Amino acid sequence: MPKRTDLKTILVIGSGPIVIGQGCEFDYSGTQACKALKQEGYRIVLVNSNPATIMTDPAFSDRTYIEPITPEAVRKIIELENEKARLGEPGYHRIDAVLPTLGGQTALNTACKLWDDGTLQKHGIEMIGANREVIHRAEDRQIFKEICEKIGLTLPKAKTVNTLDDAFAFLDEIGLPAIIRPAFTLGGTGGGIAYNREEFRDICTRGLAASMIGQIQIDQSVIGWKEYELEVVRDRKDNCIIVCGIENIDAMGVHTGDSITVAPILTLTDKEYQQMRDAAFAIMRAVGVETGGSNVQFGVNPNPKPGPDGKKPFEMVVIEMNPRVSRSSALASKATGFPIAKIAAKLAVGYTLDELKNDITGNTSACFEPTIDYVVTKMPRWTFEKFPEADETLTTQMKSVGEAMAIGRTLKESLQKVIRSMDVKRFGLGLDRNDKWLAAMRAVEHGQLVLDVMGNPLAAANKDGEASPNGLRTADGSPIEWPIPADKLSRKLAVPSQGRLYYVRYALKMGWTIEKIHSLTHIDPFFLDQIQQLVRFEDTLCNYRTLDDVPAEVLFEAKQLGYADAQLANLYLGKISPETILQVREHRKKLGIEPVFKLVDTCAAEFEAVTPYYYSTYERGSNALGAGEFRGDDEIRVSDRRKVVILGGGPNRIGQGIEFDYCCVHAAFAAKDLGFESVMINSNPETVSTDYDTSDLLFFEPLTLEDTVNIIERLNGRSLAAPGGHIHGTIVQFGGQTPLNLAQGLVKAGVPIIGTSVDSIDLAEDRDRFDTVLEKLRLHRPPAGIARSIDEAVKIANSIGYPVLLRPSYVLGGRGMEICSDERAIRAFIQNALKVSDLDGAPVLIDKFLSSATEVDVDVVADGETAIISGLMEHIEHAGIHSGDSAMSIPAYSLKPALVEEIKRIGTALAKELGVRGLMNLQLAIKHGEPGSEADKVYILEVNPRASRTVPFISKAVHVPWPAIAAKVMMGKSLRELGARETNLVGAYAVKESVFPFAKFPGVDFVLGPEMRSTGEVMGIDRSFPIAFAKSQMAGGMDIPTDPARGGVFISVRDEDKPLIAAAARTLSGMGFTIYATGGTADSIEQSGTPVSRLQKIATGARPNVLDLMANKQISLIINTPTRTGYLTDEGKIRATAVRLNVPMLSTVPAAQAMVRAIVALRETGWGVAALQDYAAR
Repeated sequence: MPKRTDLKTILVIGSGPIVIGQGCEFDYSGTQACKALKQEGYRIVLVNSNPATIMTDPAFSDRTYIEPITPEAVRKIIELENEKARLGEPGYHRIDAVLPTLGGQTALNTACKLWDDGTLQKHGIEMIGANREVIHRAEDRQIFKEICEKIGLTLPKAKTVNTLDDAFAFLDEIGLPAIIRPAFTLGGTGGGIAYNREEFRDICTRGLAASMIGQIQIDQSVIGWKEYELEVVRDRKDNCIIVCGIENIDAMGVHTGDSITVAPILTLTDKEYQQMRDAAFAIMRAVGVETGGSNVQFGVNPNPKPGPDGKKPFEMVVIEMNPRVSRSSALASKATGFPIAKIAAKLAVGYTLDELKNDITGNTSACFEPTIDYVVTKMPRWTFEKFPEADETLTTQMKSVGEAMAIGRTLKESLQKVIRSMDVKRFGLGLDRNDKWLAAMRAVEHGQLVLDVMGNPLAAANKDGEASPNGLRTADGSPIEWPIPADKLSRKLAVPSQGRLYYVRYALKMGWTIEKIHSLTHIDPFFLDQIQQLVRFEDTLCNYRTLDDVPAEVLFEAKQLGYADAQLANLYLGKISPETILQVREHRKKLGIEPVFKLVDTCAAEFEAVTPYYYSTYERGSNALGAGEFRGDDEIRVSDRRKVVILGGGPNRIGQGIEFDYCCVHAAFAAKDLGFESVMINSNPETVSTDYDTSDLLFFEPLTLEDTVNIIERLNGRSLAAPGGHIHGTIVQFGGQTPLNLAQGLVKAGVPIIGTSVDSIDLAEDRDRFDTVLEKLRLHRPPAGIARSIDEAVKIANSIGYPVLLRPSYVLGGRGMEICSDERAIRAFIQNALKVSDLDGAPVLIDKFLSSATEVDVDVVADGETAIISGLMEHIEHAGIHSGDSAMSIPAYSLKPALVEEIKRIGTALAKELGVRGLMNLQLAIKHGEPGSEADKVYILEVNPRASRTVPFISKAVHVPWPAIAAKVMMGKSLRELGARETNLVGAYAVKESVFPFAKFPGVDFVLGPEMRSTGEVMGIDRSFPIAFAKSQMAGGMDIPTDPARGGVFISVRDEDKPLIAAAARTLSGMGFTIYATGGTADSIEQSGTPVSRLQKIATGARPNVLDLMANKQISLIINTPTRTGYLTDEGKIRATAVRLNVPMLSTVPAAQAMVRAIVALRETGWGVAALQDYAAR
């Protein structure tokens, strides 16, 4: 049937901030939907609170509301849009339908609540993509169970419950371990595996609180079973296809988002796969999904009991289904080239699969089920280093923050490629600087280590034969130990964690059998055998002493198996550096060993692909004439058009998120606008940058020196050293630190880099060189020094005075940063800091810490001659909180106009002096003068001549796509030619707030500091600063207390904050809130004239304490500025409990002061909504 003409305006609900369990894959899905529906002529109204995404760029929808994704906010949007339409305002039409199936669980839950409370029916709005009944049947665990049983499918023995008593009653029936799954949540939020009754009580309590309907399902354990998922699409005509089958390498018990996964499914027979496929179709029909994509997950018993005939049956259970586009849909779309979200959006407005074309082939129907003749491997990216107290065990609650994907002809090749896509100083399964086995062998070779394999085969000894620490470490700082003690190795294999795959390799190196490893890991023997093949080939490689000794056939086989030039450089040249990597590259090129590029074609090459979407591999040609010919058929189509290559950011992680993908997408669009052929290189399947229609050419490859140079030289049409190539230039400044770290090596390889030069980037990073710039411009920065050893760091700190801020150089997201108040803290910190820098030999930077200073971020765009301030943001938190974690406002909400102008002057002067061509971010601290003393003093904290994480926020606030303008400058345009000018947000305030993953890590202390810990961000915008701040908090999930009847306010602040909190406490008390406090804080507040309800500290044992009051819902807000950290402290327990019970909490006085203003404003005036287009029009 053709598209529906009765619909004119469609409300698309986005997914909000990037959080663990709901990442930028939904930004990709939502962007696809907005693009597809706009192309069909529909008017699009978008609501999404996330400013970092390309989805909220005003160009992607007709009305863009960056507002909280809550039923209240969306109701206000519906009422506003429909009222404007009723009044006949030009360009408006009432909202006819809401599409909630492309924004993750946030969108789905919001739409369901609006239906349940009658809002959608009142306004005549239809739910498309999936109606309320379909969602109910799929999401309500009990109803879904009944549906599956009616169609003859089996689920694990389970029961849905709404109370703890019912949960324990069922536990008595099924026993431990038990799996807890909350209804209506994403990423397993609130769920987990309970191995004892105490864990069971805790997880059930958390799950009931997390569920929108207060329901959890208790499953009998099927831990150890194999897990699969099918991405399914069905239309109104009952056309039903499997877009992609995905298999988890980890057995059940690990959330699929935390498991390494592969496509296609590799360990089922065709008969078994068809049975699973039929089951998925039956579920789709029974649930009623008929206008979009869904995800169905299955478990398979790897060792079922034999039947009467002695044969083992195929024992399969249904785990769950999602009646919406799932997290895995982005991976499946990129793996096959089939755009699930785009197709789902079109099905939602009436099309059927047979009416739509396959974009990859251009001539086959979308009914054509994709078939792939390569192997795709996805690996999650974790950031446990940001949360040292967190339990790293992987369970049914997702903990990873991002992922990478790699494509290869074989599993072995794609596995090695995806490991080197992780950007964790690993270039494959082994043979790199983090390989404990190789490090131990080299230590033995150099006489640094003796392996005591006679008396104690599991002890590492020094060369004197004494079993003691040897002081030797791998590149990631782990101590070298070989052989690995058996109990440790068994634990590493049995307990799922982020590094388990490397220990599988170590076990094979130590001679453990596949059967033994399988019994501990439950990983299918097929996958273990694949790893064993790599281990055995390593023995072949290790038979040769030098690179020249390696026969060409062996080197070619190594490349076919996915071994990186970096691994070979480490093995044969003893070092991984740009020079050694390029040396290996030149050596294999002389032997004729070069990659070929293959098209992602969705149909196993049965039909020609028309979209230039590539991956690399190594293969022989079908007409090879003999030894030395190692190059097969290359499917790449190289035009003679000038090309701009954009290097993406790789997997999302804390410190390097979707904001950099936003910049890369704009760079691709800018290149097209200027007539260049845009080329994207990235390994992240979740993002819009890796959509095949974002750029002219897409390469899904690891962001390493080897892989990027291979692509760039191939596209250049000749050697990079030869003149007249097709590459105009490469952009390394938009993808965060990952591509920036490749810059030096790319220059050595002859790759032209456009925009700010590598030398200018180094000028900003190198302290000594940058000091010269500051002296020339007569600018200040805190007293500082550079250290390459612990003693040097102590000496510098003693000279400049404590407290000091220490940070490694060449890192992103403040990784490894810490404020140290004494020598002991410095010595403990430096041992870690020297190993976290992304570049070897990079020093530790030491600055005098400016306490109580106001921080300011400034973004600048420059063309080498002219510089424009694109945005100036005042931090709400004082210095000491990482800028990525701090709330900030544009325009500045408290700085004097003269000071703002001075900061702008500094920003433009620095951009010109550094020769910036493109974007630059400047971070400053303002030390306010005391009354009667010198004026405010501005200090330069940091300058980054690259795209910053604040650029998307600024672009949305002022309605200017600054990355697009900067990219065109980098490609040769001047700011004058582009008509660029400084643009300010007038008559309104935009506030960015960060969102944190502490709820995923029970027991972790919620403390903010100089190291970034947030996973995403939201934005509030309004004509008043207090309401803009309030909206940012609501968008981040905070339930702002405005009614004193719902609970009081607990205040506990450090001594220096006590005078500052008095006014806030007085205002809260005046509004009727009961103020609770302990000890010194209570004394201080009482002395200011505000009544306090005193509580005893937790450590005294007196009850009730603040934890009791929180549990009893008597506390609606906590204000706590940390004096001590750690979960075992009173403060740590309070903060962790607040996270667990979802009690709003503020950890700085400025944030508390802003919150009090927000509460006052909400009580006095309420709040409204407006689209970005409205703010731009004023």
